[in-house]
Parts: sequence; C-alpha cells; structure tokens
Amino acid sequence: MKDNYDVIIVGAGPGGSVTARHTAEAGLKVLLLEKRQEIGTPKRCGEGIGYAVLDRLGYKRDERFVCHHIDGGIMYAPSGKALEIPGGDGGAVIERKVFDKFLAYDAAKAGAEIQVKTEVTGLLRDNEGKIAGVDAVYEGKKYQIRAKIVVASDGIESKIGRMAGLKYSNDLVSVVSGYQYEMANIDIENPNKLYFYIGRKIAPRGYIWIFPKGLHVANVGIGIGGSHEKTAKQYLDKWIENTDSVKKGAIIEENAGAIPIGNFLEKMTLDNFLAVGDAAHQVNPVHGGGLAEATYAGVLAAKAIVDAIKAGDTSAEGLNEYNVLWWNERGNQLRRVEKVVKAYENMSDEALDLISNAITGNDVVDLSDGRSAKLMKIILKNPRLLGLAKYLK
Repeated sequence: MKDNYDVIIVGAGPGGSVTARHTAEAGLKVLLLEKRQEIGTPKRCGEGIGYAVLDRLGYKRDERFVCHHIDGGIMYAPSGKALEIPGGDGGAVIERKVFDKFLAYDAAKAGAEIQVKTEVTGLLRDNEGKIAGVDAVYEGKKYQIRAKIVVASDGIESKIGRMAGLKYSNDLVSVVSGYQYEMANIDIENPNKLYFYIGRKIAPRGYIWIFPKGLHVANVGIGIGGSHEKTAKQYLDKWIENTDSVKKGAIIEENAGAIPIGNFLEKMTLDNFLAVGDAAHQVNPVHGGGLAEATYAGVLAAKAIVDAIKAGDTSAEGLNEYNVLWWNERGNQLRRVEKVVKAYENMSDEALDLISNAITGNDVVDLSDGRSAKLMKIILKNPRLLGLAKYLK
C-alpha cells in the first residue's frame, strides 16, 4: 500500500468493487480495502440475480459463478394458493464467493490496488476537519493512507459511514433479520423456479424462500421484520420441520445477517466522502436484494467521483451529482416500493389471502416495482382492508 491515492474504498462487496473498477478505468489511483481475508465470504445473500444485471456488468449468462438458471417464481399465500410469477428475461442463482471475486478481478484489471485482511480503524481529517484518508491496520502494522475521496461500502453496519457522520436510522422497523441454510438432498418441484412463502405465522413481516442452485440443492432462508418472540432461525427451523420436501435435506452452509429495507439516505455524500450499497441502504425493500442496487450505485458513484476530481471540487456539493443520479434513476422508484412493503407488513394472513385471490403473478411483478394502483383498488373495495390504504399514499 502506498500512502496517497485519489480514492480509497472501504469494503470489497459488489458496490465497492464496481466503484473501484470504474474509477480506476477513468485513470484514478484507487485502493480497495477489505477487512476479511477472502473477498466473497461469508455470504449474506439468497444469491439470486437477474440476467439484466449480468448483462449490464458485462458478464455472460454462463459464467463460472452461475449455478443454476431461473425462468420465474412461485409465491404461496397463507392459504396455500400458488401464484406463478413470470421471469421476464430470466435470471440465475449464483455462487457469491465466486461472483464477488469476479468483480474484484475486474477492478484489479482496471488498475485498482486491492488489499484484504485490512481493517480501517478511523478516518484521517485535515486542518479544517474534513475527511482526508483512513487509518488502517494490516497484520498488526498501522498505516495512515491519504485520499481525495473515501467511499464507504462496508455493509449495513457501516462503521465508516457512521465515523464520517452520515445520518442513519436503522430502527427495527426498517431492518430485517435474515437466516439461511444451503441445503442438499431436498426435493424441488421445479428447479427452474424461485419459491416464496408468505404469512405472518411462518414469517412475520417477511417471507421464506427456496432459491435452487441445482436439481436437489438450494438456499433455504427467511427474512423477518421487527422484534418477535422467536428468532429468524427458529421460524425457519419450524417451517423446515413441517415441510417434507425440505426437512430430509442436509445443511452444508449456514448464514445470518441483517438487511436494511427502506429508510433511504437523502444525502449519501459528505465533503470528500460517499457511501454505496448496504452502507447507503441501497436495497430493494420488497425482496431485500441488494446485488442489483449496489452494482448500479457503484457505477453512479464512480461517475460522480471522477467528475468531482476532474473539477477539483470533492466537497459534498461537488459530489452531489451522485445523490441526484441515484434518486432520479433508482431512489424514487424504491421509495414507491417501500410503501408497498409497509402495506404488506401490516397485512394479516386473512388480508394476504384476500389479496392473493384478486391478483395475478404479473401484478406481483408490478408491486415489486412499486406500481401499486391495482392493490389500492382492491383495498378500497374491501372494508376489511381499508386500514392499509394509508401506507400506499
């Protein structure tokens, strides 16, 4: 590691690696730091991704990280009714341990320096108190590394974002607890579908998923919102025990973590600083997926960084292009999605069954994109659902 860079990026997840790649491609001197000894582990992800995202990243649909191809989904209401969800252009379940390395490889090929097993312990400040780099520790040795811009891409906890002074609000309502097993020797009715199971009894304010990684292997997980008598793991274990096709399976990996859903940051920038990915709450609230959002944001962040450095203005105002781009291209839509999620989280199983009987799989796709006009019509026509209308306004 040198002692001076144009950009230091803290966290080599998808958002960090994409930011590193695009800033390095523009000729900037970039350092990407990762506290873990291996990029991509441990995974905290269902590992589903749309082909459109792979296309945007420049990857083929049969890259080595692709485990299984997906052409749609099936969602089960509390009553057991199945809604088949169209898959559009399709997608895949991937191996994050390999995918994240691909993103890091591309950042390195573009010219970014990458250093793993390095913990950032603090932020350097100039005489005016503005961020000017990082304090880091590698194998017990301390480093002070200066940079024009520091990027936080260190996940939902974002120690760096908090140190910098970003205004977070990780209240329990906006954080989902996730738990997942990778399981082998299970039966999957159609391995080319993603499976979703909803209902307050099995997954309060969330859902259970099965994402196939092959004919008899899948990620089986749960996300639940808020505080409950049981943990996410306990809810998931109970559901597995009552599901014959899954309970006979062997667990070959366990993962757990928190997922931000909503409470988007109005401003993701400070003087000489910005945040991407989970560190900026850039997650789709309806399914908790952050891969697409983090990689999209990484490109936008890189553009703003390059433009700010070229203009000689890396202040919060100079980096504000990032806020404008993200809110125009992703944020406003995700805020509409957040309203749908708020309504969903307040639905009883009875309400979920009533609504599932009145919608189609295409309507589910619309809702996941924040288009809630049909849902509002259903709610307004049913007196038992009227209390949900306020969440969609």
